[in-house]
Amino acid sequence: MTTATVPTAAPARHEPAAGPSLARLTGVELRKLADTRAGRWLLITIGLIAAAIVVVQLVVTDAAEQTFTAFFSPSLLPVGLLLPVLGILSITGEWSQRTALTTFALVPRRERVIVAKLAAVVLAALASVLVSLAVAAAGTLAAGATGGAGAWTFDWALLPYAAVFQVANVLMGAGFGLLLRNTPLAIVTYLLLPTVWSVLAALIEGLRGPARWLDTTYTMEPLLGPDVTAGQWGRLGVSLAVWMLLPLVAGLVRTLRREVS
Repeated sequence: MTTATVPTAAPARHEPAAGPSLARLTGVELRKLADTRAGRWLLITIGLIAAAIVVVQLVVTDAAEQTFTAFFSPSLLPVGLLLPVLGILSITGEWSQRTALTTFALVPRRERVIVAKLAAVVLAALASVLVSLAVAAAGTLAAGATGGAGAWTFDWALLPYAAVFQVANVLMGAGFGLLLRNTPLAIVTYLLLPTVWSVLAALIEGLRGPARWLDTTYTMEPLLGPDVTAGQWGRLGVSLAVWMLLPLVAGLVRTLRREVS
């Protein structure tokens, strides 16, 4: 009597499901920027301020000075003051709204979530430059229609400098948010520390030399003009290493190591 053996099928191998792509995560983070009431109104305020600066210039500046460049450059500074708050909200919102546990459960690799958040705020900063260009164009058209110069002359070197200016601002805010993970504390600390440093540098003569390298008020100012020298780039790099890179790295390490609850 012979016994036939029937081969058994090998157990099915289940490949782990691939996580969402970085592009998809970035898209999600972009939507989150406008999902909350604070983020939505902050974005609206940024656009309104850029437009308001142009309207004020149409009213108070001389007709000969109403040019595209003259409308574009002044709009960068007030927008740059609000972008760090947007960077802070994008990071701290996970903890203030108690969604961090859900987010990191869906995407266990926390560094991918942080990279997506940083990419989202960088895209928002670049979009703010486009908004400044748009309101400058509208101001130039209005100036031409109301008797102003309405000249379309523009030094294109300003455009990459403006992008660096706004991206650096929003990443500094994101760095403080990542490090402190508390919205009021991060905003107050971000606004207070550079101000205190500037005041001390003005009062203490021995700090004026280091302030040229560490005070972003001075080091980022050349980005609002058409020419930036090698020395100015060097001072900007040092100041951003202190106020942007250091908080980002320290905050990332803290986020990766700390238990989320």
